[in-house]
Amino acid sequence: METDGADLGIQTERLTLKLESLQHAGSFKSRGAFANLLTRTVPAAGVVAASGGNHGAAVAYAAMKRGVHAKIFVPKVASSAKIQQISDYGADLAICGERYADALAASEAWIAQSGAMPIHAFDQEETLLGQGTVGLELEEQANELSTLLVAVGGGGLIAGIAAWYQGRIKVVGVEPEQAPTLTRALAAGRPVDAEAGGIAADSLAPRRVGELVFPIVQQYVRATVLVSDDAIRDAQRLLWKSLRVVAEPGGAAALAALTSRRYVPAPDERIAVLICGGNTTAVEFDR
Repeated sequence: METDGADLGIQTERLTLKLESLQHAGSFKSRGAFANLLTRTVPAAGVVAASGGNHGAAVAYAAMKRGVHAKIFVPKVASSAKIQQISDYGADLAICGERYADALAASEAWIAQSGAMPIHAFDQEETLLGQGTVGLELEEQANELSTLLVAVGGGGLIAGIAAWYQGRIKVVGVEPEQAPTLTRALAAGRPVDAEAGGIAADSLAPRRVGELVFPIVQQYVRATVLVSDDAIRDAQRLLWKSLRVVAEPGGAAALAALTSRRYVPAPDERIAVLICGGNTTAVEFDR
């Protein structure tokens, strides 16, 4: 989707929005989920995933379409919209702990017990392959871009996209101030634990970026910027008011870098923003 940046209060004439919020299951995560199910042999025990919500919904949807059993572990912070989606797609749902790391630990215990095939939310080659198709599509749809802003949680999305572009455009990561996983990793030179809070905690707060993700990001991602919860919420509202696009907090985080002026484009910079998810409810959207 292309719009005039002025519609969103941004000083750029042409702004491209990649609306992964309209993807199957409501986020880009369906790409990685299907990449796993289409390239690997699924055992009789089915598949298992840990998720803040979107990855779980995507795996549940892909498993439903492929006719395999799925067990999904989510933390208590997962939104009601995403929990309902997972159940509606017919997956076996377990709510474990406060954050993604707790759900991941529970899923690993289930893998050892059941023999189910794990589908990691971000740190797995097949998952990275699937998310990288966002870059392939975007280059076909908007081949004159100079910069792409991408929200970061565990880093699978930005790493997949950055691996596709390999420096042909500037890729910038955007993180909530209360979940600076990639920013901390780049400063340390390796994945390290970071805070895991904020309004986008169900999608952008896994505590640390992936081991497979990090070297790709280190090589091909130009910079990261941090945005406040207030800026994320403002970007959500602005997307709806100006363009009638619904985004969850994590889905609006990349745009918040522009609307809050944490990232200020040059006059000739051709900007694209990834709206990575739209799984929210009216109550959550208005609060």
